Amino acid sequence: MTMGLSTQKTQKGTAPARKRRHTRVRKKVVGTAVRPRLVVTRSTRHVFVQVIDDAAGHTLASASTMEADLRASGDDKSAKAKAVGVLVGERAKAAGIEAVVFDRGGNRYAGRVAAIADGAREAGLSL
Repeated sequence: MTMGLSTQKTQKGTAPARKRRHTRVRKKVVGTAVRPRLVVTRSTRHVFVQVIDDAAGHTLASASTMEADLRASGDDKSAKAKAVGVLVGERAKAAGIEAVVFDRGGNRYAGRVAAIADGAREAGLSL
């Protein structure tokens, strides 16, 4: 019976590649109390955004497409992502945050990820 041991150092595929990219990005992107990190987590159907102070390990503001008002809207995923960006921007401003560091989570800066950043800029956050 073979064990199926792999001699490859790294795994191949889209999920491991995204994880490697995210690890590479996280080496340089660190959130502080003055300039926290805006993290984008994307699934096939929803997006989740958090503003995190890495020094304290606290989430300062968050928003997602799972919220009732965004779930009920009949917009496409990019429009919902932009609305999430505006919402998290407003919540961050209410918490006293003016500037954030953008963490795209290993995803390409296009589509829904870019829409979130545009929405946050519209709300007055500096990325």
